[in-house]
Amino acid sequence: MNWHALTWLGDSSLMIPMAVAITAWLGWARRTRPVMWLWLLCLGAAGAVVVAGKFAFMGWGVGIAALDFTGFSGHTTMSTTLWPVALWLAVSSFAHRWRVAAACAGWALGAAIGYSRLALDAHSVSEVVSGFLLGLAASGFFLWRQRSKPHPTLRLLPVLLTLALPALVIPPGTRAPTHELIGRIAAWTAGNERPFVRADLHAGTRPARRAE
Repeated sequence: MNWHALTWLGDSSLMIPMAVAITAWLGWARRTRPVMWLWLLCLGAAGAVVVAGKFAFMGWGVGIAALDFTGFSGHTTMSTTLWPVALWLAVSSFAHRWRVAAACAGWALGAAIGYSRLALDAHSVSEVVSGFLLGLAASGFFLWRQRSKPHPTLRLLPVLLTLALPALVIPPGTRAPTHELIGRIAAWTAGNERPFVRADLHAGTRPARRAE
């Protein structure tokens, strides 16, 4: 199994363009713009929790050593938030059972991406499971709310082409430097020479203070 290829499907280099595409499709028609705002709220909440957790650990070492927890897995959270909604949107003109099946396929893909993070030793079990539950809550709440709201009825091919475009343009395996960027900002904000890392959590060590 090519775990690097699978994990790339949850990388920010793909997730950010996908989030923009979903938002654009939801906001295309005036009648579905309230749905777009709900989507942005759910997506923003999940993203904010992930960033806040990473920021707290990398800057101040806030984590749980007993659970090997340094923050929610961003790949798992974002893929479990985005893929179910993207696939649901792609079959939005189909019968209800197909929309449900598409969303379930998205959650299954999110779980597989989470497992790839374990296979690559990028995250602990607690970080992947918590990330999956956070993404499930965000996308699940959004899709549950669509029961009583008008949703887009889009054609399958244009949506799939839009969602696939980033994967066609961005070289496979390209990583967005979001993790490193958060680490630098967190370390600078906390006044440390470097970000906290997992070894610090278990050894009880901390980075040296930055010279003024």
